[in-house]
Amino acid sequence: MSIRIVFMGSPDFCCPVFPLWQSPIRWWVWSHNLIVPSGRGRELKAPPVKTLALALNIPIMQPEKLRTPEAMSQLQAWNPDLIVVVAFGQILRKDVLELPRYGCINVHASLLPRWRGAAPVNAAILAGDEEMGVTIMQMDVGLDTGPMLAKKSIRLMPNDTTGSVLGKLSTLGADLLLETLPEYLAGNLKPVPQPAEGATYAPMLKKEDGLLDFTRPALELERRIRAMNPWPGAWFEWKGNPLKVAKASVVSGGEGLVSGSRFIVEGRPAVMCADGVLVLDEVQPSGKKIMSGKAFLSGARDWETAA
Repeated sequence: MSIRIVFMGSPDFCCPVFPLWQSPIRWWVWSHNLIVPSGRGRELKAPPVKTLALALNIPIMQPEKLRTPEAMSQLQAWNPDLIVVVAFGQILRKDVLELPRYGCINVHASLLPRWRGAAPVNAAILAGDEEMGVTIMQMDVGLDTGPMLAKKSIRLMPNDTTGSVLGKLSTLGADLLLETLPEYLAGNLKPVPQPAEGATYAPMLKKEDGLLDFTRPALELERRIRAMNPWPGAWFEWKGNPLKVAKASVVSGGEGLVSGSRFIVEGRPAVMCADGVLVLDEVQPSGKKIMSGKAFLSGARDWETAA
């Protein structure tokens, strides 16, 4: 059976899907430009999925918005049997959802209904979840509310960052899609409605979400540092500039110090939090590369100053 699939996605998270598929499935790719940091501010850059699609000779289209008449005409011309969506970043309208005969399915980076929305991995690490995973679901007009086709989970490790977890889930999602699609297309999978109980929402992140508030518990801040890695990065203001924290650990001590007090623990910079000490293992001063906390202290001799 020949199946025409339009794939909608952009970031690295999508890329492991393509090498898994051979004929009789025919792919088209629907992507959009990514705005990324550059040496001179921010610039447009071809998304990773476009680079891979071109290398595999898969036709690709990059409309600014899916809702434009030109974009819809192209989608109708491709006449897909199925649309697969992975980290696409745009809401699909009802007329798009109803276009393919097999509908639209989404590979979502969470164990639905927990963490619907744009930043599920960040939210899971922030909340201290012990497991994460991917869900393949039929799409409806809601935000990640459609019935589920398959799930697969992994354990979250104490040193996991959003970047490391997305790498694991990317491969996990591709493998699960490979397992699920043949059964789905054959009509052997019965979609299961998401339960209302346990539903949570993970909104899109802003740069301000990376700000470290030292009046909060140290363990909460350590999770925030991992959750905001690689973007937007965790940071606080030091000497009028943002000091990013790439890696930190929590230790006891600091009795009698107020939140925000800065001192040194075993040769590394540390900050007093609400209930413990946050040791800054790796930092990135403004305009410099990531360095160890010990290397940072060699050029920050006035670090030990009470808040």
